[in-house]
Order: sequence, then structure tokens, then C-alpha cells
Amino acid sequence: MNIHEYQGKEILSSFGVRIQRGIVAQDAKEAVEAAKKLTEQTGTGWHVIKAQVHAGGRGKGGGVKLAKNLQEVEKIAGEIIGMNLITPQTSAEGKKVHQVLVAEDVYYPGDNEPEEYYMSVLLNRGTGKNMIMYSTEGGMDIETVAEQTPHLIFTEEIDPATGIMPFQARRIAFNLGLSGTAFKEMTKFVMSLYEAFDKSDSSLFEINPVLKTSDDKIMAVDAKVTIDDNALFRHKDYAEMRDIREESPVEVEAREVGLNYVDLDGNVGCMVNGAGLAMATMDLIKQAGGEPANFLDVGGTADAKRVEEAFRLILKDEKVKAILVNIFGGIVRCDRVAQGIVDAYKNMGDAIKVPIIVRLQGTNADVAKELIDNSGLAVESAVEFQEAADKVQKVLA
Repeated sequence: MNIHEYQGKEILSSFGVRIQRGIVAQDAKEAVEAAKKLTEQTGTGWHVIKAQVHAGGRGKGGGVKLAKNLQEVEKIAGEIIGMNLITPQTSAEGKKVHQVLVAEDVYYPGDNEPEEYYMSVLLNRGTGKNMIMYSTEGGMDIETVAEQTPHLIFTEEIDPATGIMPFQARRIAFNLGLSGTAFKEMTKFVMSLYEAFDKSDSSLFEINPVLKTSDDKIMAVDAKVTIDDNALFRHKDYAEMRDIREESPVEVEAREVGLNYVDLDGNVGCMVNGAGLAMATMDLIKQAGGEPANFLDVGGTADAKRVEEAFRLILKDEKVKAILVNIFGGIVRCDRVAQGIVDAYKNMGDAIKVPIIVRLQGTNADVAKELIDNSGLAVESAVEFQEAADKVQKVLA
């Protein structure tokens, strides 16, 4: 589950991480009131107005701007709220901005120049350990840094059983070239950041930039956080942070009916049971010259109601030109799935206007094929993977 920057900062702050303070506003007038409160609390005269959407690169799309007075706060907030923000991480249509974060200006003058760093905490699936990735090149796309100056990216692997050790935090601060107060501040920052990642059951904490202020404070100026959905039962307060306005309406609907659905950009709908088979089916579609329109795992209970719900979700996508059903009947018998498909098709009537190809393998697969073939419906059955691929290729031709 992705959350907004201001929510990620709330989590960080609860674990002792210093953050750039801010107040969320839903409209321009609220933004002005938020700016006034911040001025009272922090003494800041300038404010940063940040679009709150689940996407990076907001500044490049015009979603992060500096306001030097209250008039500019109102004007900029009014321009950002309601806009469709297009960034490298959004679709071509962009994401509609519903709220902004009015944040304090932390780039104030002092004895030293402010410096920006990149830092993220995530799971290294190759080693089974958590990893802190960091760089002196904060504020830039980490992909660009990795491509052009890979020697400026450092990693620190952490055994989840022991957690981060103080010497590892010190090594990170040393590799970032820090000393004195800033060194101690960074060590504390890293320890607290890892604790926030670990105890919030997150799969990603990305802070870009981590700022060393002109008076050597270390703080999170941004926060991109992804929380593991499977752990939300332990974090009821985090679960309430979900903003369904930022998610695909079809994915939200699928979750409500208990289906695992991910919206994609292709032209062939997929209905599969099991994530591994789903990935193989998507490869099959690609080899047949198509593009998968979705990832949809119906699970082990593919009865008529569940199949009908899956069909309706897939058909909401106008780009879908065909549907491939690829079910392995282990827990569920193939003939029951086939009957579910037939019943769902009849219930939906004229709503199904694209070819459907069904491949059922496993228990009672022969009975299932006979049910499909004798249904009198515009549904084609397949036995082998290649046969299914050929039929997909044929309907797309």
C-alpha cells in the first residue's frame, strides 16, 4: 500500500526521525491558514507547496513550488490543487491532485551550505536481507545516478534477525563524507529510519532528499513509503491512510470482491488461478503478439459468481480485444470451473462482445473441455499452451 508524503513523514516522526514539518490543505484558503500556523510554529517566512499524489518526480511536473509570501501560497496552491500532474511515474493522463502539503522552508542561510543525499531502505531479495541504499547525489533520479555514476551509490546490508548495528550507521555517515555534528546527526537519523522501516512492516522507505541543513541538522525533506499489505492487520492506523482516489477504480473494486487484480495497458484480458501461472500466461500472450491487459488471479474457488465478477472487471477495459482463461484444476475441479464460465457467460448475455479462449488443465480437464465445446457459446477451448497461444494470435489478427 502506497501512502502520501505527509503520511510517510508522520510515521518517520513517530520513530524520532527529524522531518520537514508541514500541514495538509485541501484548498487554497486552507493552504494559507496552514502557512500561517507554520510561521507561528517554526518561524519560517517562505513555504514549499507540494502536490500529494502517489508518484515521484513531482517537481519536474510542476507539483512542487516555493512560495515567498501568503499571496503566493494561495496562488500556487490554487494552481496545483485540481491539476492533472504528469510525472515520469504517472500515465500520460497524469494524476489529479486533491491536496497539497504546505511545508516549512528548510534551506535557510547559515554557516554551511545545505547538502542533499539519497537514502532508501528495502529488501534485497537476492540475499534475503534488508538493505540501505544511499548516495551523495540526493535530489536526482537514483536511476540516472546508477547509470552515469554508479560508484556514487553505496549499500549496507542488514540482517533482519539482528537489526542495524551502530557501526553500520557510522559507516554510512562516513561514506557520505560527514564529520562532527552532522556525522552524529546522520548516525542517529539512519538508526531511526531503519527502525521506522522495520517496525512499520514497510517494503520501501525512500527519502530523496535527506538534507543536511546549513546548521548541520539531518532531516527527511521527502518520504516515499510502501507498506506491506499483508501486515496491515497489525497496523490498523496505517490501514486508514489508504487513499483510494490514488488507486485504479477497477483494482479497488476487485479488492472489495476478493480478487487479485492489477491493471495493465494491453489488449488481452487474463483470468488465471495462481500468481506463477498468471506470469506464464502473460508471457504466452506476449509470444502470441498480444499485450496482457491485466493480472487477475481468481484463486482456488473459480465458481460462476467469481468468474462473472472477473469477466466484468476485465471488460471494463475498452482496450481488451480477447480474454484468455488459463486455469489449473488442482484444488478446484476443471469441470466446476467450466460450468462456472458457462453460467457466467449466460448471465452476462450481450455484455461479452470479445472472443474468449479457455484452457483448463488438471482434475476432470476432459469433462471440462466437453462442457465448453458443447455449450453453444462463443468460447473456444484449448488443451496445450501453444494451442492457446495460436488461438490468441488468430483472434488478434
